[in-house]
Amino acid sequence: MAFVSFLIPCFVMGIDVAFCCQNTKDFTDASSPGDIVIGGLFAVHSKMLRPEEYPIKPVIQNCAGFEIQIFLQTLAMIHAIEMINNSSLLPGLTLGYEIYDTCADVTKAMAAALRILARFNSSEGVVEFKCNYTDYVPRIKAVTGASYSEVSMAVSRLLALQLIPQVSPASSAEILSDKIRFPSFFRTIPSDFHQTRAMTHLICESGWNWVGVIATDDDNGRFALESFGLQAMANNVCIAFKELLPAYLSDNTFHTKVDHAIEKIVKETRVNVIVVFMRQIHVLKLFKKAIERNVNKIWIASDNWAAAVKISAIPNIGQLGTIVGFGFKSGDISTFQDFLKNLHKKPIEKNKFLHEYTMLLSVCAHLEYHDFQMCISNQSQDDLLQSADNKPQIWKDDFLNSNVEPGFIHSTILAVYTIAHAIKGQCKHRNCKDPSAVMPWELLEELKKVTIIDGDKEIKFDSNGDMSTSYNVLLWKEIDGRMEITTVAEYDPEKGHFIFEDEEKKKEFLDLKKVQSTCSQHCEPGQMKKVTESPHTCCYECVHCPENHYSNQTDMDYCYRCNNRTYWAPINSTTCYRKTVHFLAWTDWFAVFLLLLSAFGIVLVLSITVIFTKNLTTPVVKASGGLTVCYIILFSHFLIFLSSIFFIGEPTEFKCRTRQALFGISFTLCISCILIKSLKILLAFSFDPKLQNFLKCMYRPIPTVVTCTGIQVIICTFWLIFRTPFVEQNFSIPRAIILECNEGSIVAFGIMLSYIAALAFVCFIFAFKGRKLPENYNEAKFITFGMLIYFIAWIVFIPVYATTFGKYLPAVEIIVVLISNYGILCCTFLPKCYVIVYKQETNTKSAFLKMVYTYSTKSAGSVAVSQNSLDSKSSSSRATVSDSCRSENNSANGNCPFPVPRKRPVKEQVLPKDSVGTVARKRLSSI
Repeated sequence: MAFVSFLIPCFVMGIDVAFCCQNTKDFTDASSPGDIVIGGLFAVHSKMLRPEEYPIKPVIQNCAGFEIQIFLQTLAMIHAIEMINNSSLLPGLTLGYEIYDTCADVTKAMAAALRILARFNSSEGVVEFKCNYTDYVPRIKAVTGASYSEVSMAVSRLLALQLIPQVSPASSAEILSDKIRFPSFFRTIPSDFHQTRAMTHLICESGWNWVGVIATDDDNGRFALESFGLQAMANNVCIAFKELLPAYLSDNTFHTKVDHAIEKIVKETRVNVIVVFMRQIHVLKLFKKAIERNVNKIWIASDNWAAAVKISAIPNIGQLGTIVGFGFKSGDISTFQDFLKNLHKKPIEKNKFLHEYTMLLSVCAHLEYHDFQMCISNQSQDDLLQSADNKPQIWKDDFLNSNVEPGFIHSTILAVYTIAHAIKGQCKHRNCKDPSAVMPWELLEELKKVTIIDGDKEIKFDSNGDMSTSYNVLLWKEIDGRMEITTVAEYDPEKGHFIFEDEEKKKEFLDLKKVQSTCSQHCEPGQMKKVTESPHTCCYECVHCPENHYSNQTDMDYCYRCNNRTYWAPINSTTCYRKTVHFLAWTDWFAVFLLLLSAFGIVLVLSITVIFTKNLTTPVVKASGGLTVCYIILFSHFLIFLSSIFFIGEPTEFKCRTRQALFGISFTLCISCILIKSLKILLAFSFDPKLQNFLKCMYRPIPTVVTCTGIQVIICTFWLIFRTPFVEQNFSIPRAIILECNEGSIVAFGIMLSYIAALAFVCFIFAFKGRKLPENYNEAKFITFGMLIYFIAWIVFIPVYATTFGKYLPAVEIIVVLISNYGILCCTFLPKCYVIVYKQETNTKSAFLKMVYTYSTKSAGSVAVSQNSLDSKSSSSRATVSDSCRSENNSANGNCPFPVPRKRPVKEQVLPKDSVGTVARKRLSSI
């Protein structure tokens, strides 16, 4: 306790020294007594006068740069208090006020805060040091202000010591929403978070992404710049440059840095949008220099100066380009405007601001409007006292009204009314005429619950101590040679969008899009951004979307891939197109050609069938193996030709499964029957006893055909069960889908074809050995040619099939099927048909007998040369064959390779009685 007692006198002594202006009471600039006193902190002057660059002695100096707009805010506070005192809001209570000029200087604002913290009824303005201020009664119960965020941050920390509520109508820095650091701070305006988001929204809506930012180098400017930077980054807006100007005009580097900022703006030709977070006096200096350099840009104004009449009155302000900004939403201030009209009737003794203003009117009244404003702003308090001597007092009724910034006036009045409602809540059951009846910290708690009616809307503080009021979007327009500040839209912070009153104002707002401010040209639909070496994401090159990709909006970061493989897109496309489905259609000219070939083949098969049926008993038909075998072979040829139709048209599951199986089984049946024919021919005319014995063992017509064909049936059955063919979409062609049959298993497909090839090879070997048999009745030579055609066709097919793709792939298989089928059919049957139709004289029994004799003579001669005599075993073998051929049943069933007529004497030819004649007679005796 002794330690605390020791500190208090020291702190009190410091107060006395610090406030020895002339008198500590003179420090208050405007005051009025009341039961409860509200403090006010306003930067009525823009700077402090310091005789030296840096202070040497702790003396508070006078100020300079009278700010009309801030002066009007002090009047708005006074007007609101008078309105409350004249209403029933606080019955039996009178509100007083003490207003201090901070001169936009934190040091002087802190001095005013110490004055506010002083104990009630302390003649010397003593601030007591306590560990607990719960019962401490200060002179001021609540504070309105300050004008700038930097000042509010400093003052709020000091006022938080006693939890004196501070309600600012102008400090918008986002950091002030932090209730841990600033527990007693409130404001009747939105946070800068909403303002910077609104600015970013405006920039994005206008199609800009390359902007410059200029701010004051103080807490307010830096925090605003940081907040805007985060919002810009989140919305793909890039900041080309950032310039910070000194917060104090007395800084020796101020003008140099202004020149540097203007040079930067001029140099960055692609930056046509400048965002400005500065106080009005700083903007004034910047714009004057910009007009000198003929800078023409779009300027986005922060709430500090968006509605500044003083700046709009700068000569040639229209040369700067377009100015659009965000001002606080205003309410009805008509009563305040009436108050201003009667201001000249108010006493000025206790209002130094009003007294100074009247002197300024006297000094500057002879000047034009803009010069008049400059005169007021440039006069120091010391110079004014000298200049105002012997000057008549002049009052300008309309000057104050013409400088009103409605947003700030309205928020100031709201600040006073929220404090009044908090007092009303605390004083319902207390006698608040007693200064100790209500404490500041109690008002603070009540203030959190206050709800007031503003026009037709209820407003209150949120958990951060902010009021979410709207912004007016202000557009500066030159009308009749004078710059007017007009409202074109409203920005709702909660919903995050612009609200337009009418289409005309919306059009004015949208006209901003005519100006481009981008690092790179906009990428058109069909293009995408390609990031360059620049550190900014807004600087890029526009490249065409690659194939199968598209973009349908401007400035897209990437191209969309077409949704699935059934769509495609060309290079530089804005949309995807459905791929054309291709298959070998019935109407395709090549398909029609192949169908005609197949149809011709079917007609040929039917024609051969008719010819053979009509000539059933002729030697040629009988030599072909009989009608049954011929019918089976012709039927298999018919099925092979028919299978080609399953390769044409839109593929289906049924077609894919049917076509290969039908072709494979039909071709196997055909080759099997031809194999039996080759075997029989070789058996009948072979003179080699060993070979003949072997052929006799192998020759089993029906079992052989059934077995050979059955194996193929099994192969195809397993194929269809385990790896069945299916319909597949082939995407190998970029802009088309090839609808085709996937064979399911290439191995199974290969086995099927290999099996047919194996049978054909065996058939070829047998037919090759019998190629020299009687010409007109021997099929062996033609079977050999047919098999060769088959092999050549399928050998060529394999590489062609493997390298062909597209809708004509089935046509390749149709062609090879038709070639091999035509080859075998023509080689097997056309020579017979030719003999039947055109060589009828050779299709007789006598001609056949003569040919057999000739062949036997040659065969016997060949045997005599190579072998002196035939053993009895060989003779008996031939006799056995001849006996089998002499059988009526075998001859009738077509099991002999040549016709064997009924047993009757042969009178047409007499054979010689020699060894050859003996052989011939044996063969003829079997006929």
